[in-house]
Amino acid sequence: MNPEGLMENSGGRGLPEKLPAGERVLWQGAPGWQTLWRRMFHVRFVAAYFAVIIAWKAITSLSEGAPAEGVAITAAKLLAVALVPIVLSALYCWGVQRSTIYTITNRRVVMSFGLALPMSVNVPFSRIEAAGLHCNADGSGDIPMRLLAGETMALFMVWPHARPWRMAKVEPMLRGIPRVEEAAGILARALAAHAEMPVPAMPARKAPVLTGQVVHA
Repeated sequence: MNPEGLMENSGGRGLPEKLPAGERVLWQGAPGWQTLWRRMFHVRFVAAYFAVIIAWKAITSLSEGAPAEGVAITAAKLLAVALVPIVLSALYCWGVQRSTIYTITNRRVVMSFGLALPMSVNVPFSRIEAAGLHCNADGSGDIPMRLLAGETMALFMVWPHARPWRMAKVEPMLRGIPRVEEAAGILARALAAHAEMPVPAMPARKAPVLTGQVVHA
């Protein structure tokens, strides 16, 4: 994005500035920290990995005749080590939730975020080629936005609010949103209205959503 798309968050809640005449807020939301924790840091896999390591260490130590008390102390130390990244990642995700506000207006998407340096990224509808919808089983999900050719954005400026593994062509993303289909439907209708296209019907979960355009990611 060019420099006008990035600015300090000096406006109202979740907005970099006062909305101009004719622009209105359609939806605001924030990521769920539990969803970020599970999906971004894969905490279940990490916990399972440490559990296997601790269990293997305990079993092998006992089989070699180590005293149960010593094995318990070793297991407790390993558990403490395992809890450090798990707790720190949970705190980080909680901070992301507290510091992030996603806004959809009738003209753009605004992502306001930043734990240390609050800032906002504007993504006007005129720069969006397509948006995606990815739903999780619990109803949460992501809405990545593919930008038009020639529109660029630095990954370090928007992470973690970007689609994973899209480094050459970064896609800003509304991430870990509870009730994501509600937000996707609002964005689909807003994009369709902006492009003067027919308003799309929202299909069942996991099916494509087409506008100008919202598609399944």
